[in-house]
Amino acid sequence: MDPLYNTGNFHYRRELEPIYFIPNKVLKAYPIMILWTIVDEFGIIRSEKLPTSTDFSVTGGAYDFTKATASLTDELISSKKVTLLRHGLSTWNAESRIQGSSDLSILTEAGVEQAERCKKSLENIYFDQCFASPISRAKQTAEIIWQGRGKPLVYLDSLRELSLYHLEGMKNVDAKQIYSKEYTTWREDPANFFMNGRYPVQDLWIAARDCWKEILLSPGESFLVVTHKSILRALTCTALGLGPERFRSLDINNGGICVFNFNTRGEAMLEALNMTAHMYSDHVYPG
Repeated sequence: MDPLYNTGNFHYRRELEPIYFIPNKVLKAYPIMILWTIVDEFGIIRSEKLPTSTDFSVTGGAYDFTKATASLTDELISSKKVTLLRHGLSTWNAESRIQGSSDLSILTEAGVEQAERCKKSLENIYFDQCFASPISRAKQTAEIIWQGRGKPLVYLDSLRELSLYHLEGMKNVDAKQIYSKEYTTWREDPANFFMNGRYPVQDLWIAARDCWKEILLSPGESFLVVTHKSILRALTCTALGLGPERFRSLDINNGGICVFNFNTRGEAMLEALNMTAHMYSDHVYPG
């Protein structure tokens, strides 16, 4: 197979025939799933669709995993799949304000549209339960996505965003100027970020472990979790055995979706990270 070529407007790869063209903007928009356009030797588009099912004989998906990572439950459970989702764009996201655990930030019109896109993208997937943060921006997102499912939402305090105390509500540019030392530590060394006698990120790791245990010990096999970026980072890292020093090692966009599979020992395998195909297309994920 030839390497991936860059022609300026397109990345392409030739595997005999046909030629697969991948626009640069699509590569940026789809960090996990790649949307491809298949063009034959006459330049005629033959397909523009993302896969609607997963063929592991082609993709080489893992057959099984045991003792691969640390257990998050310390007891046997039924195998589970957990889909994690970040809330839609909020008013303070749009204004570049520090949100933390404040409940004053709500979904913008764009955020509501993003939540609707998430709902559509997940319509083929059955979930036994939906767990959500009780903070408004996540609660609104969960309510939109879960509408019509016929089961009550379950709100968990362990899914609340971390507290950033007097920084909450401030624009980032102002916090950086007024509380320079604290803000710099928060941005550059979050594991050692200290405020109001607490280490908020270290506290978040404790909350994430407790949250995983509460979710994984619940009855059912498929769960949806709607919450915030920082706790999502902590949930992802704790599932992978990473400490709070890795807090900024990953990012999750508004409406971004992550998927974990858990074996009977409560060990995690990451299936997808920050999927955003549905935010730029009408893609519906397979059930």
